[in-house]
Amino acid sequence: MLDYASLETSNSKWNKLPPPPGFSEISKTKESSKSSATAVATLKSHEALKQKRAWDFAISPVKSLPMQAFMLYMSGGGVQIFSMGIVAMLLLSPFKNLSAMNTAFAPFAPGPPSSPSAKYLTTLPLQKLAYLACNILTLALGLWKCRSMGLLPTGTGDWLAFESRGPAPEISLF
Repeated sequence: MLDYASLETSNSKWNKLPPPPGFSEISKTKESSKSSATAVATLKSHEALKQKRAWDFAISPVKSLPMQAFMLYMSGGGVQIFSMGIVAMLLLSPFKNLSAMNTAFAPFAPGPPSSPSAKYLTTLPLQKLAYLACNILTLALGLWKCRSMGLLPTGTGDWLAFESRGPAPEISLF
């Protein structure tokens, strides 16, 4: 059994070791104003880091677009089960992302993440708008693939069932 109390004694050989690099002991005699200024600076840097992480998360759908485009290219232009699975994933993921947008951005909201205002639509509006635009780009890539596979009705021949024929012209030989 380890006895950690023996490490606290002054005659222990471990007390003579220097602190590891990067370790700084907080002096107990520092003024409270310095510690409060340090706390404010730490809080500001923490909020800046949260903002940076929110922007990184907002543009994360665009970062995956090149890989998804390569997967679409490799799946081919035909209608097979593999290409349909990739297209379904590409079309459904933006809707899943947007439905959970407020929950996904809650850890990056100013203040504590457990506060009720963290899940409001008005917190981090620019990051959420960028996230929306990035997911719309993902959806556009999926719709483009559907159009290139012939799954979207884009031509006039796709709507022939809804056209009505006019009366046949009378033909007279005399």
